[in-house]
Amino acid sequence: MCRLAAAFAVLSAACLLCSAELNTRPVIGVLAQENLPRDRFARGSSYIAASYVKFLEGGGARVVPIRINRTEEEYTRIFSSINGLLLPGGDVDIEKSLFSRAAKIFYDLALKANDAGDFFPIWGTCQGFQQLTVFTANKNLLTLTNTKAVALPLTLTTAAHSSRLFRNFPKDVLQSLSEENITSNFHSWSLSMQNYSRTSKLRRFYKVLSTNNDGKKEFISTMEAVRYPFYAVQWHPEKSPYEWADKPGLVHTTSAITASFYTARFFVSEAMKSGHRFPSSSEEERALIYNFSPVFAGTDAIFTQTYYFD
Repeated sequence: MCRLAAAFAVLSAACLLCSAELNTRPVIGVLAQENLPRDRFARGSSYIAASYVKFLEGGGARVVPIRINRTEEEYTRIFSSINGLLLPGGDVDIEKSLFSRAAKIFYDLALKANDAGDFFPIWGTCQGFQQLTVFTANKNLLTLTNTKAVALPLTLTTAAHSSRLFRNFPKDVLQSLSEENITSNFHSWSLSMQNYSRTSKLRRFYKVLSTNNDGKKEFISTMEAVRYPFYAVQWHPEKSPYEWADKPGLVHTTSAITASFYTARFFVSEAMKSGHRFPSSSEEERALIYNFSPVFAGTDAIFTQTYYFD
């Protein structure tokens, strides 16, 4: 009995140590991008859809907006202060835009940091997914698919159940993701399984966790890096709880919202492993999204609320 008590004491001490090492006040950067030309509410030069901010806040993080017209030196300072990066969906050139330029700087910094044992996660959604494939492959391998405004179930691969992303999801959530039309797709370009399989750089770097099919082409819908805490989804987990346009592909069922929460919670839990800090609490406060006010565009808009930046 004494041995058992001692064992529990050691285990408890280990758990407390693990908890103490986690950063329970994570700050995640969301990269802005060039304004949409058809956005009549646009102001300044760039935007972030508020749904991405709410998505991360719902998972337990705070958000720092990252502007697209900053110097590499400033991006390096921001990188050392935040605990993760989200590359959102959108509609910009993923090879020549300011969004792409800034994303590449953070991608390279994250590779270098993780190689040195400095944990830093990246999440890519839709356009962010596509952007990561371009960086890894050093070329654009995307192909057109018929996936604009449609909700689909994920076809999980054998690797999904042991993946970092999905292995701790409740069974009923994984079942909903794989059986129900709850993952929102709003993209015209995809990474086909064929192009992935033909490209050794992508095969070595990413593990495919789920695929989908538009009726003609099989494309990758979820993946995670093998050696790095990088995650990418072609679908939009942030839309179900936070976007309200009445259009096909947007699903507000309980299972869709639950899946969104577990997805956000996973990435935030990854960010909690990062030890990056702002130099001071005042500098942290000045950087947070709370200093900006989102613009309400109406429930029929592409984004219900949007932040705009100079």
